[in-house]
Amino acid sequence: MPPPLAQPRVTPAEYLAMERSAREKSEYINGRVYAMAGASRRHNLIAGNIFRELATQLRGRPCETYMADMRVKAKPTGMYTYPDVVALCDEPRLEDAELDTLLNPSVIVEVLSPSTESYDRGVKFAHYRRLDSLQEYVLVAQGTPRVEHFRREGDQWVLTEISDPGGALTLPSLGCVLRLADIYERVDFPADGASADIGTA
Repeated sequence: MPPPLAQPRVTPAEYLAMERSAREKSEYINGRVYAMAGASRRHNLIAGNIFRELATQLRGRPCETYMADMRVKAKPTGMYTYPDVVALCDEPRLEDAELDTLLNPSVIVEVLSPSTESYDRGVKFAHYRRLDSLQEYVLVAQGTPRVEHFRREGDQWVLTEISDPGGALTLPSLGCVLRLADIYERVDFPADGASADIGTA
């Protein structure tokens, strides 16, 4: 997690007022505001590929998918974040008349980066799990073809890892299947086969 911006704790209302007039996006957790780093080419390609595939498969259905700019609120904990990709097939519930904060995501996708991986796996996922609407949480590596898929089954979260380049990610809550080849289209991996993600975001 990046360090919080140099300021005292703020209320959710104060955060939203600042955020809606800010040029750069920030996330909000436990009363603190955290600036978001810019995303690398690889990060953008992967997130864009996932968004495109979901949008194509959900076309004509009562579903919606958003990329990067749709803020999500984990209402039980008060956390506000900007997931890389969000999707749902229920009627979207928005926090207020601004229509820029989603309350009921079904699927959240985060593309992992060195600066945010521990945050995405730990604190952020702990908050996301409190969302009753959330059925699937997907973590996508940048430096190697690997997708970790967490699916809610009752009170448990079941992990499936897909690392076969010929494999596919199945998202039952959306009725979608994403091939790894499509997720990683135009993405070049390190020649030495290193699995670590490269870049700051």
